[in-house]
Amino acid sequence: MSAAAVAWDQLAMELASAAASFNSVTSGLVGESWLGPSSAAMAAAVAPYLGWLAAAAAQAQRSATQAAALVAEFEAVRAAMVQPALVAANRSDLVSLVFSNFFGQNAPAIAAIEAAYEQMWAIDVSVMSAYHAGASAVASALTPFTAPPQNLTDLPAQLAAAPAAVVTAAITSSKGVLANLSLGLANSGFGQMGAANLGILNLGSLNPGGNNFGLGNVGSNNVGLGNTGNGNIGFGNTGNGNIGFGLTGDNQQGFGGWNSGTGNIGLFNSGTGNIGIGNTGTGNFGIGNSGTSYNTGIGNTGQANTGFFNAVNRPGESGDSLI
Repeated sequence: MSAAAVAWDQLAMELASAAASFNSVTSGLVGESWLGPSSAAMAAAVAPYLGWLAAAAAQAQRSATQAAALVAEFEAVRAAMVQPALVAANRSDLVSLVFSNFFGQNAPAIAAIEAAYEQMWAIDVSVMSAYHAGASAVASALTPFTAPPQNLTDLPAQLAAAPAAVVTAAITSSKGVLANLSLGLANSGFGQMGAANLGILNLGSLNPGGNNFGLGNVGSNNVGLGNTGNGNIGFGNTGNGNIGFGLTGDNQQGFGGWNSGTGNIGLFNSGTGNIGIGNTGTGNFGIGNSGTSYNTGIGNTGQANTGFFNAVNRPGESGDSLI
């Protein structure tokens, strides 16, 4: 759990850094190099993502705090428990007194030994009750992470709702520029620079095609956010081999708290080998995982789990409330 607390703290810092970087990039776009209705539409669409990132960072920090609190609770309980050596010494003294009690002369000493043993039991029961209450309080303080906004798919519609005259003027002004290597807004072709371009190898935003650089792109090998296709880099992407946040598919990398599949790192993942909270499968690391073996965390169900509130554990396992 100490390692889990450190991992959650690192995740919180990564999310906070991502939120700050995202805010810096989008603010620079809409405030300097990209102006107009399409810029305003992009800013309105990505604002919920910025808020979600900040909220996720704060929630990850709270999870780190709760994990650290659980570690402190466990250490306090272990320190308050009667040491096994004292229990063994008490039982050894009792045996010695019983074997030498030929004429009943050791009766008072035997009674005192038994009273001390009962006191040990009372201490341990009280400590374990406090431990259960503390651990339950820590677990109940954890809240589910919310899924990120999915409104980037509405960006084309938002741009279409922008004043038609602005888009028409941009298209008209672009007709005299090189057809296949244009600079401007709402260009059609390939190798262009600007926003809302149609083609391939475009640099800007909301470009449909392949190998685009920007945000809201549709195609393959795009770099940005809200891309749809394969091999994208960013977050909110859909496809295979993506790197970023909220990816759907196989061989993903990043913090995908809403991902489903195998080998994911994040929150509420489903599959095998996941790391996070609320995972379902085998070999998970986190809190509230379900599976059959090798889980580590709180409230796991399966075999060979390490933690507490685990169920159906194999011989030799360590933990609390084992079944």
